[in-house]
Amino acid sequence: MRSIPTLRVLVHTRAERELAVSHWLLSAADDIALARNEWANSGITLLRCGGVFTTIRLSARLVQAAVGTTDPDAIDAYLTDFLRGGPVIADTTSQLYYALVPASAASRSPLAARALPDVRILGPRCYLGVPHPQYTAPYERRSYWPVPMNGPGALGSPDAVMQLVTEARHRRTTTDSTVGP
Repeated sequence: MRSIPTLRVLVHTRAERELAVSHWLLSAADDIALARNEWANSGITLLRCGGVFTTIRLSARLVQAAVGTTDPDAIDAYLTDFLRGGPVIADTTSQLYYALVPASAASRSPLAARALPDVRILGPRCYLGVPHPQYTAPYERRSYWPVPMNGPGALGSPDAVMQLVTEARHRRTTTDSTVGP
């Protein structure tokens, strides 16, 4: 009689995923021990852009225009869906969002060739304040992950970010044209 093969499923806990992501992110630190210490003490550390990742910085005004609201929970859900899970960091004090994309986006993305208001690519020689991967709620800290990384190296699509920018510009134009003098 033949035995029925069993299907094995590997399940990772959120804590395991955060640990793996934190190790991967720390590869962008100039001093890994210092970065770990900063995460432990303040929840945020500076990481170098342009090596393992690049970021596309978006103003909150632009993101809010794309979403059509200023509600952080609605924005977080929208970004998760629209950017197909591509990781995003929000800085609530400076009112900026940072989409993490492959380092090649600094030179190859359509955004790199354009000067767009409210958008800037942060590549080599730039540093980003990165919260520890465990901070995923908008009300806990100044900086958090509205869209957390799904795993080490799981970055977003520069094309999806470009579509978000296009959507925001379209909505701004539509809103501005419907407002009277």
